[in-house]
Amino acid sequence: MGEMVTPILEARKIVKRFPGVVALKGVSFDLRPGEIHALCGENGAGKSTLIKILSGLHACGSYEGELVLHGRPLALEGVAAAERQGIAVICQELALVPQMTVAENISLGREPRRLGMIDWPAVQARAGRLLKQFAVDLSPGACLAGLGVGQQQLVEIVKALSKESRILILDEPTAALAEHEVRVLLRILGDLRQRGVSLIYISHKLDEVLAIADRITVLRDGQSITTVAAKATTKAELIRHMVGREITDLYPRREAGRGQPMLEVEGLSVRHPQQGGLRLKGISFRVHAGEVLGLGGLMGAGRTELLMHLFGAWGRRVAGEVRLKGQPLPDPTPPQAIRRGLVLVTEDRRRYGLHLDQSVGFNLALSSLGRISHAWMIDQAHEHQRNREISQALRVKAAGLDIRVGTLSGGNQQKVVLGKVLLTEPAVVFLDEPTRGIDVGAKVEIYELINRLTQQGQAVVLVSSELPELMGMSDRILMLHEGMIGGEFTRAQATQETLMAAAMGENKGQGARG
Repeated sequence: MGEMVTPILEARKIVKRFPGVVALKGVSFDLRPGEIHALCGENGAGKSTLIKILSGLHACGSYEGELVLHGRPLALEGVAAAERQGIAVICQELALVPQMTVAENISLGREPRRLGMIDWPAVQARAGRLLKQFAVDLSPGACLAGLGVGQQQLVEIVKALSKESRILILDEPTAALAEHEVRVLLRILGDLRQRGVSLIYISHKLDEVLAIADRITVLRDGQSITTVAAKATTKAELIRHMVGREITDLYPRREAGRGQPMLEVEGLSVRHPQQGGLRLKGISFRVHAGEVLGLGGLMGAGRTELLMHLFGAWGRRVAGEVRLKGQPLPDPTPPQAIRRGLVLVTEDRRRYGLHLDQSVGFNLALSSLGRISHAWMIDQAHEHQRNREISQALRVKAAGLDIRVGTLSGGNQQKVVLGKVLLTEPAVVFLDEPTRGIDVGAKVEIYELINRLTQQGQAVVLVSSELPELMGMSDRILMLHEGMIGGEFTRAQATQETLMAAAMGENKGQGARG
């Protein structure tokens, strides 16, 4: 028997109700001093609700059960009360001001003053000490807007620690980070653990969770299913606890047979709309009916810009030709692209894919209103029928089509975005990071949707930062390097080593042209 460790923070039999749904059904959770405790579960399992209670966003009195801090009952009336108790949350959407410097962001709202004025030298000096203390290699005077997402994440962490937080809650902290940024962040989190900081770590990346966590608690359908030592479990075991069933094939790609070319791109070069220089240079490829073309590359390689340009939402074409279903597609607008049968599922669903304050039904119908309108009037009965059918087909978990889409879990929001584009009856579907920030069960459902699309004769272009996903779900893979093609590979040719070499401009092997 190991030595019993007194928890620093406990949630005991928490029940949280919302209109029409019980989000938490008696969840218990505890965090030990100097521990990284991961919280895993499918979208809608209750993770976000639990951390909102632990951080004071859902105030005491709005839920049943109790919180305990250092062995004493804890009643949090809000986020500020949680921060006073040393509890800080770092969300996916960072609470930073891009126009300010690193130092200004770290001290924001708590600036040192002298004679009633902000003491700017003290702001700089304090930030410098904190950055050095936590081994973050950033200049206090650097403007935040010029930093990468990973560096901004580190600024957010230093800002939280500057408030003398002893408990950090990190919600999907690596979702938007490149691999090297993930390594830096995980190293810093390990250092914080050594300093006695306790961390609650929420992530869908199970390999990452197993590498960094001491213990893992799995939630499913609003209940705490199990808590296990990370060293005593496996990825397959965690998945089984999360989804309540065995998933034997994480990437269930079923080839549909390749038909006629649906999208042809020849010698495409595109100028950056603000910076002026060429962002995409001499790109040529084809994607066929029934095919998934994977599109990979390092961050900044031009993957999203390529999709956005072809969809008519980014950049100025200076050379090249694009054909959709054999017909020229010269610089379309997004509505024109949609009418021609080309659709895009953006990587930032909350910013570009959804109207978060509107209903599920409103969002589903938005891109295909022309198909259900007659004489400028919307056929509401037809709209409701189509919305109901697509939401059932995609298994969208929502209390009804009139529910505000912003209240859904990330995985269900993504299904609404997919439903919206599928209702346009497209020929070519661009999927930009379609599984980012969603759980393994929802990922498999999206992979099965990709299979259905190709079996129906549609073409799919899949952008992913995760090489196993790219290799598992693509029939061919195109790797970009600095706005150019670094290599093209068949499924049989693709290995992580060959793909990374192509992404870094070091491809020495022959590609496979489509």
